[in-house]
Amino acid sequence: MVSLIGGVTGNHWSMDTKPAAVSQHKSQGDCWMVLHGKVYDITSFLPKHPGGRSLLLQNAGQDASRAFDSVHPPEILEEHLAPEHHLGNVEPDFQSNKPEGDGMNGSVPGASSSREMSALPSLSSMLSVAEIESYAMQCLSPKAISYYVSASDDEITKAENGRIYRTILLRPRVFVDCTECSLETSVLGNKVGLPIYVSPAAVARLAHPSGEAGIAAACAKFNALQIISKNASMSPSAIVRAGKPGAVFAWQLYILKDIAATEKTLAQIRQIPEIKFIVLTLDAPFPGKREADERFKMAEVAGGAPPQTWGTESALTWQKTLDWLVTQTNLPIVLKGVQTHEDALIATRYPAVKGIILSNHGGRALDTVPPPVQVLLEIRKFCPEVFAKLDILVDGGIKRGTDVVKALALGAKGVGIGRAALYGLAVGGEKGVARVLEILADETITAMKLLGVKNPKELGLRHVSCKPLIMCAR
Repeated sequence: MVSLIGGVTGNHWSMDTKPAAVSQHKSQGDCWMVLHGKVYDITSFLPKHPGGRSLLLQNAGQDASRAFDSVHPPEILEEHLAPEHHLGNVEPDFQSNKPEGDGMNGSVPGASSSREMSALPSLSSMLSVAEIESYAMQCLSPKAISYYVSASDDEITKAENGRIYRTILLRPRVFVDCTECSLETSVLGNKVGLPIYVSPAAVARLAHPSGEAGIAAACAKFNALQIISKNASMSPSAIVRAGKPGAVFAWQLYILKDIAATEKTLAQIRQIPEIKFIVLTLDAPFPGKREADERFKMAEVAGGAPPQTWGTESALTWQKTLDWLVTQTNLPIVLKGVQTHEDALIATRYPAVKGIILSNHGGRALDTVPPPVQVLLEIRKFCPEVFAKLDILVDGGIKRGTDVVKALALGAKGVGIGRAALYGLAVGGEKGVARVLEILADETITAMKLLGVKNPKELGLRHVSCKPLIMCAR
């Protein structure tokens, strides 16, 4: 029988603990859990868990590998649990409830099942991102939908991120030979096949067992950039391996309150040459009020996650943070979450910063902030010199190739898709993500040819009319 109190490091434990004993163990405040054949004392981690202590307590006293794998890479254990938290290993004959195999084909809680996907029409018959999204809602679990789809407060910013593209008109030019058209471009000096990249999106295995590796494999087919989420459900090295040689990746950095843990993770990232730049995320120092997500958590976990468990450092400042970061990495730095032209201009004063991503966290942080394209227009109006000093990317609201073209014409080097990639993953795994990229690529090429341009560099202000869009007065 398992001893419910720690202090048995190195022992092999059996797993015949009685439920009553587990309950007594929880009430005493001592908590253990089995993950990948190892027994951990998680008592001290309970108040720190970003998902709330109740979720851990639900899985205490048992093998939680399967639930863990649906949202976390194995390496995160080293980031948050010290060696002394490892109490021992389970007996060799114990059968874990972790899915068999490497997780690429196993069952993952909340992910689309093969039965659900088999009931869908063929991917080739899905003709738009919106159509793929509608089918994804039939495949995703309530947990995944509440997390992926939700946005803050009244979701005004989320809606505006897409609506603003409808207010920008295209201006085609005629008598231009556009028989040949290429989408190849570069981002921070890295050649990519598309001006479309996959934004950092957390816990992709909630959509499909292949998770972020499925996204990487799809991006590899187009030589498209993938920014790996800090909160990915797979390790960066496993994700990168799923891409082809020469694939371009970036890595999203959240600076945690535990700076030592952040530095340790950055040291691991330095060992992955396919990661070409660091994306420091600044648009969510605190979680937004995402009511749909909170409501699901309240139903699943009594009390939900207390706000104080948010582990991101909120005391970041320009000089202090960037001075520290350049001691931890030699990679170029991109600032994600710039939401005003003033901050875009400030970013040009720091040599390590090579790019910015205009983003409001997909409408998941502060509601009623301007959409990225609005900020792009403000930069164009008030400080156009930023375009010559930084690569500017935009993230949020992209549903059509015409949206891509409008952002590029206004000066963006590339556009990001987040939810769309997850929806593609839900309806078809790697092939579903590839279908999303294929649709957007085809629509973008069609729009460019009809505008009379051969490549993204030829797009400019002459191809768009923003008169219907009311500019903010300063």
